[in-house]
Amino acid sequence: MPQVIEWRGAGPDDIVWRYPVEEITNAAQLVVHEYETAVFLRDGKAYDVFPPGRHTLTTLNLPLITSAYRIFFGGKTPFTATVIYVSTKQFAGKWGAKAQTTELAPLMVHGTAWLRITDSNLFVNEVVGGQGAFSTPQVDDFIRGFINERVIDEMSKYDLQTAFTQLDKASVTVKVNINDALKRIGTDLVDFKFEGIDTSDQFRDRLFWIKQKAATSDVLRMETAKDIGSSLGSSSGAGFGSGMVLIPQVMNAQMQPAPQPQAALVACPKCGNGVQQGARFCPNCGATMFVAPPPAQAMTPCPNCGKPVAAGTKFCPECGQKMR
Repeated sequence: MPQVIEWRGAGPDDIVWRYPVEEITNAAQLVVHEYETAVFLRDGKAYDVFPPGRHTLTTLNLPLITSAYRIFFGGKTPFTATVIYVSTKQFAGKWGAKAQTTELAPLMVHGTAWLRITDSNLFVNEVVGGQGAFSTPQVDDFIRGFINERVIDEMSKYDLQTAFTQLDKASVTVKVNINDALKRIGTDLVDFKFEGIDTSDQFRDRLFWIKQKAATSDVLRMETAKDIGSSLGSSSGAGFGSGMVLIPQVMNAQMQPAPQPQAALVACPKCGNGVQQGARFCPNCGATMFVAPPPAQAMTPCPNCGKPVAAGTKFCPECGQKMR
């Protein structure tokens, strides 16, 4: 029976798979399923690429590797090569990074990126052969680090307040930069989203309490964000990026100034309209507001000149006589 090369049992999250046997015989059957390609790799370099279908391997359909290594099949004499299967389906990858803002505030961000491999030959050359990433976990780690580096570079251009309040803008900029970089390794960035952002307690307090002169409602809003972040970090099911929190209604809510106390009002004696205490006239009807006279002060006559003198006075202000 001819040798059969096939990727069996590929999972929905698998990106690449390495056929475990490197000896390829003449007339071997290469089976490539839908949404897959098969790339022949030797000495770290990709050569011939096969689309979906069933292929009988001969020197005719392996022109690149045959030319490079002067391979001529003779009977069942094998030649050595690595077959790398590449999934062309869209796949999602988690990412997370720690950056610093322009004021050196710590910034922790994480999210999800959706990608698709569009050039299998280039991808195998740059990632599988070039980086030695022969399995899905290795490829996932490489792409995550690849994305994290670009996120860190972009977020370091923002101050803390901008990072929190203009996260959508940052997301678009990072997506464009990452997509341009990924195209150079044969990959297309389908979508990219920030799903969490946080900083240290010190800088969070500075941002929301000191700079914004927060009212009680804002303090409560910030405490809610802290509680949610703590809950995510302590959860037994928390995965990659746990402990970071992004709550748009919490983080992006407009900070409201503390309400000013209202002045006391008294009723107008004529129309009943509320009038600010101390006003002399009613702004509604113009009536004179009643102003109570000051209480009468006890007086006593001076024994020398007879002028009235306020009780408790030691000397008469009129003649200087000492009061008894």
